Amino acid sequence: MATGFTSPAARDLIDAEMPYEDRDVCTTIYERLTRTKDAFGTRPAFSYQITSGPKDRAETLTWSQTHTQVTQAANMFRALGVMEDDVIAYVLPNTNETAITFLGGMVAGKVAPINPLLDASQIASLLKDSKAKVVVTLRAFPKTDIAQKVAEALRDVPSVTTVLEIDLLRYLSPPKSWIVPLIRPKNPAAQHHNAKVLSFTDEIAKHPTTLTFTDTPKDRVAAYFHTGGTTGMPKVAQHQMSGMLYNGWLGARLLFDEYDTIMCPLPMFHVFACHVTIMSMLTSGAHGVFPTPAGYRGDGVFDKFWKLIERWNVTFIITVPTAMSALMQRPIDADISCVKKAFSGSSPLPIELYKKFETATGIEIIEGYGLTEATCLVACNPIGGVKKVGSVGIPFPHTDVKILTQTDTGPVECETDLVGEICIDSPGVFAGSTYTESDKNHKLFHHETYLRTGDLGRIDEDGYLWITGRAKDLIIRGGHNIDPAEIEEALAGHPQVAFVGAIGQPCAYSGELPCAYVELVDDKDGVTRPTVDDLLNYARDHIHERAAMPKYIEILDELPKTAVGKVFKPDLRKRAITRVFDKALKDAGLTQRVTHVEDDKKLGLVAYISPQNAKDTDATERCLGQFSTRWDWEKAPSNDSLDP
Repeated sequence: MATGFTSPAARDLIDAEMPYEDRDVCTTIYERLTRTKDAFGTRPAFSYQITSGPKDRAETLTWSQTHTQVTQAANMFRALGVMEDDVIAYVLPNTNETAITFLGGMVAGKVAPINPLLDASQIASLLKDSKAKVVVTLRAFPKTDIAQKVAEALRDVPSVTTVLEIDLLRYLSPPKSWIVPLIRPKNPAAQHHNAKVLSFTDEIAKHPTTLTFTDTPKDRVAAYFHTGGTTGMPKVAQHQMSGMLYNGWLGARLLFDEYDTIMCPLPMFHVFACHVTIMSMLTSGAHGVFPTPAGYRGDGVFDKFWKLIERWNVTFIITVPTAMSALMQRPIDADISCVKKAFSGSSPLPIELYKKFETATGIEIIEGYGLTEATCLVACNPIGGVKKVGSVGIPFPHTDVKILTQTDTGPVECETDLVGEICIDSPGVFAGSTYTESDKNHKLFHHETYLRTGDLGRIDEDGYLWITGRAKDLIIRGGHNIDPAEIEEALAGHPQVAFVGAIGQPCAYSGELPCAYVELVDDKDGVTRPTVDDLLNYARDHIHERAAMPKYIEILDELPKTAVGKVFKPDLRKRAITRVFDKALKDAGLTQRVTHVEDDKKLGLVAYISPQNAKDTDATERCLGQFSTRWDWEKAPSNDSLDP
């Protein structure tokens, strides 16, 4: 296990060794993979099992085998016409082929991972935004509609010339492997698009195991990642090889070596899995285990998680707060003494959950902070050093974090412990070109180099970074700025509350009023579940700012979340807009209601009202005109779209 990140002083010693540019860090992904293959070729690299049982069939690739398959994949993509500036998109769950596509795609051109949980229209939008030439996805398979959604999406994306399909059947054993061909859905491709459809397995086997083209020894953009943030429509971030390799260098220098085994049930379309985990594996020679196509969401993964840890002799767990909460509701039914540490990211870790997890497991938690726009890693708690629970620790070596606030004369650095916007300069920041759309890079940097994260935070006297909220998440109540984190942290302290999402709901008088949506912990025998009134009383006792007291609290069975466990606030805002508008219309004696709320790229959230009744048009406009939230009439379907 690598060491040397125990305190800010220890970090400073690493910084002082030499400038980052002078370090022996590889220039390209393929160079890094080749070095790892030469050093650790016979050691395990990627292990994958399609089902969650601790004795179920699994496939392990060594670093030599990984190198061979990545080489063949890169040759295959070049043979399909992909050059350095062309894009290979993949819409895939976790498989060994997903990892090979990720790495091989970056050697040949650029990869654009896309969340397979998105709907067809969203997939189409991201494919068009990236100008993808090749798409790698699943062959039609039971209990998943990925193939169907991709086929539908491709109808509107003529830039895609080739689709490569991965068949999960090869991972199954009898009798499941006998049954799937009998119940497999029909291939939907012919119904929707004209791209050539090929078998990934058949095509990759046709290509040589040595690179057929020159791996140009220069830094370049090698990946497009769509942001998975909680506050709006996805944007596409550009990632250079240098930024990804910086993440790998941090992992190898501070966390892993070739004897570590990393359990990573996170999706391979997210930077936490790809840049933090896979790049760290690639640099250190560590072994990564990826259970089931859906990772933590896979059938039985939480119930069998500790037995999987024991099976693979895992030393390091990659996790998120939602997963930790779920694991704490299950018994630790295996020997997990092999685990040294758990790295938690994606969203703030509630203090009570932090304490409960460490007490129950004996595993040291390292809470980290990163973001897609910075090619991920920014800071984490000292490893083996002093933890300040609630902070995200100290910035990594060669990462400069400033807390800045905008003034009439420009950005000014905040004093110790004063809240401002977290701004970052690091080898992972692509200054001036973070997003593929140039207009989205306007005003994204201070002093031309410091990436504005949109996160609010402070740095304390010991150099620890604290996240206090999102600048764009602020609830503005009659001109009074309210940080939703204050509401969320207060309610999260209730012993029966698992997760909280606080937002501003529309208000005709104040513009916005704070409201909160709550997910409770699982039912337990003999434990009384709190009511909304109980939570409101609890909030009154624990929220010190009167203006921040929620006007409304609702208990949901489960809060909407992103694939890595963040509370997805656009869905909560849509829910609040619908509720408030419907009540206003009803109270006004009107029959119109909200049919849906859309997140428009230019207008933001727009509520659509239907049906339009000429008699009530003026009254509806007066009723909803009191709110600052945009609305419009639902468009009637055209005659062309009606069934005959």
